Amino acid sequence: MLFICQNKLLFKQIKRIDIPQNLLSLYNQLLFTKTPHRPFVMNKYCLACDLTNNPELIAEYDRQHTAVWPEILKSITDAGITNMEIYRFGTRLFMIMETDDSFTFERKGAMDETNPKVQEWEQLMWKYQQAIPGSKPGEKWVFMDKIFQL
Repeated sequence: MLFICQNKLLFKQIKRIDIPQNLLSLYNQLLFTKTPHRPFVMNKYCLACDLTNNPELIAEYDRQHTAVWPEILKSITDAGITNMEIYRFGTRLFMIMETDDSFTFERKGAMDETNPKVQEWEQLMWKYQQAIPGSKPGEKWVFMDKIFQL
């Protein structure tokens, strides 16, 4: 069975389509197998960070993320990050990163260290963000442990 979403943003209309198992297997192979025509395998990382408990700064942080600087978006995609989503509940942030097989955190860190615009952005973000209790000194975003998968 495959579910097709008619409205990607709102997920309001979902159609159920019955597909034979052999076609579904082929579909999964095409989407999730590295091939010359699909030269990457997606990796997913989930991270968390906290914001300072200041409603004005939180609102400003949200606004900053409605118009992320183009240089920051380029640095993200140049590092091999194919999708990034950030969610907020109160002061807790949750980030989902999907990457291709060229991505490593070490490579991204090295790229960021030599990019003055990324350094400027990160300095600005420290105005709003704070470390999660239990994180290492200077560490903002921390990996979350996966505890369930369907």
